[in-house]
Amino acid sequence: MTRSTSVPRKQTTPPAPQPHGSAGEVFRAFLKLGLTSFGGPIAHLGYFREELVLRRKWLDEAAYADLVALCQFLPGPASSQVGFALGLMRAGPLGALAAWTAFTLPSALLLVAFALSAPLFADPLGQGLVSGLKLVAVAIIAHAVLGMAKALCPDRERATLAFAAAAIVLLVAGPLAQVAAIALAALIGLTLKLPESAPARARASRPPISRASVSRASVSRTAGLVCLALFFVLLVGLPLAQLAAPSQALAVLDAFYRAGALVFGGGHVVLPLLEAEVVSSGWVGAETFLAGYGAAQAVPGPLFTFAAYLGAVIALPQGAVFGAALALVAIFLPGLLLLVGVLPFWQAFRARPFARAAMAGANAAVVGILGAALYDPVFTSAVTTPAQFTLALACFVLLTAWKAPPWVAVLVAGLGGMLIGAA
Repeated sequence: MTRSTSVPRKQTTPPAPQPHGSAGEVFRAFLKLGLTSFGGPIAHLGYFREELVLRRKWLDEAAYADLVALCQFLPGPASSQVGFALGLMRAGPLGALAAWTAFTLPSALLLVAFALSAPLFADPLGQGLVSGLKLVAVAIIAHAVLGMAKALCPDRERATLAFAAAAIVLLVAGPLAQVAAIALAALIGLTLKLPESAPARARASRPPISRASVSRASVSRTAGLVCLALFFVLLVGLPLAQLAAPSQALAVLDAFYRAGALVFGGGHVVLPLLEAEVVSSGWVGAETFLAGYGAAQAVPGPLFTFAAYLGAVIALPQGAVFGAALALVAIFLPGLLLLVGVLPFWQAFRARPFARAAMAGANAAVVGILGAALYDPVFTSAVTTPAQFTLALACFVLLTAWKAPPWVAVLVAGLGGMLIGAA
């Protein structure tokens, strides 16, 4: 009787995510992303998935999807928060710092260089280039408003909330009006028990992040509570400190921290918050503000690095580099504190219907606030002639109909603005 031998079946399951790494490895991976990630936060999340989930296998798809859902729920720059969390999960606190630094630094340095080279743009061609950057901001923000309205205001209740928020911030000046609009919309969303948008429901239906992934993030409940407490202490304490011991540096720290703490719905929403803080206060002129925002569309990395440009042009007594670093850290800090603070409690919180209803209302208000900013200061400051409106409209068509990446629209606007300036 012959003995049959069985051949072992080839293992086809993908390798498990690697559980450990070094801060140097994280820095190199995110520096590559910081130098090449064009296209805004949604595109950044796609780059992260391709590089870190599919190619490097730092974590699995389910864990990555839930991490993205968490960061889109919280105030702050979603792509930077995801990157920070990925660094934390890969190599602990040093890995988190390495990920944030490597992803943020390239665009921040480019924008500071643009701010310091402003005197070179005094001739007609240079002024035309700056005008073009202001015009592309009109097109990009209009495109953002359109996309966000479709996703976040799909019914008449949320469309009405968006209109009400826009009316409030247009008729009542100042950052407090924006905070009040978001808080009121969240309260109405909670009262009406608004349903989530379709993308949010899809994220909520995914399985929760695994215990293994949470443990790899090395965030205890105690550390989370400390970060949450620090977030609120700074949010309340910085304005009080400014009243007790006024200084321009402390005022800048307070303004940028508050803007970073109240950004719901994506990086573009930081525009009206920062405009209320730095333009209304007289620190930065409206034209300088919009030129920097346009330039921020042409560089890779997170849109929040626009803060580095503003910090450099505010002209603090300590110098442009100090101002850029202060504004940059201040605007990112609240979102990162919230992320670390909420991470240990996310699984329980995400299942609460009241949280989802309140966020549905708040997100609708965000659309209205951004729409109001599209009119004032963006459109009113950038478009003053038929030729400028034509160029802004061309960039909008490029973004919406031709699906061109933002840097292409920036290039077209810059060249078009120079031609208008020369003429």
